[in-house]
Amino acid sequence: MSEDTAEPDIERIPCWRGRGITFAPLETGDAELVQLWRSDPVAAHETGVWPGSLYELRERVERHLDDNERDDFLVLLPDGTPIGLVALHDQHLAEGVAEVSLMLGPEHRGKGHGPAALDALTDLAFGELPMQRVEAFTHTDNTAALSTLTGAGFVREGVRRSSCMHRGRRYDNAVHSLLRPEWEALQRPRSWEL
Repeated sequence: MSEDTAEPDIERIPCWRGRGITFAPLETGDAELVQLWRSDPVAAHETGVWPGSLYELRERVERHLDDNERDDFLVLLPDGTPIGLVALHDQHLAEGVAEVSLMLGPEHRGKGHGPAALDALTDLAFGELPMQRVEAFTHTDNTAALSTLTGAGFVREGVRRSSCMHRGRRYDNAVHSLLRPEWEALQRPRSWEL
């Protein structure tokens, strides 16, 4: 790994794949890399979360490793370079619902990796897990995320008005979801077919 990035020197073993990307489980040692991505002003604005201390993030990642209601993955390029984080969280298997989230490093945005990661994550949710609905929330002015969600088949359900505070301003969040029958109707190869 290059010295100018804060990437930890651990071997990442892919566990899932998509178009031109793979997933590897997030590990505690990845906290520095995630902190770097979260420190990007665009990511902080779009997620509505300012990066806290690295210690706090490490503790959170450690707790998430033991949380049966979430799965967090690094998104990797074919050469193993980590480019982002994707998660399926707030999983309620009995109801078959979960929330998705995605964050890419600034230099990897706008290159098709977001749609590939979201497609792979929904394939995991519906193809390997008993999900019936996955949902996502983002600012109503986050055009990149809205485009990625729509391209992955998500349907806009509505708006949670004034549901996020960032830099002293309230923001609306768009609510999107993808249901199992909608995912089944998508005309694209599934992750296990790639």
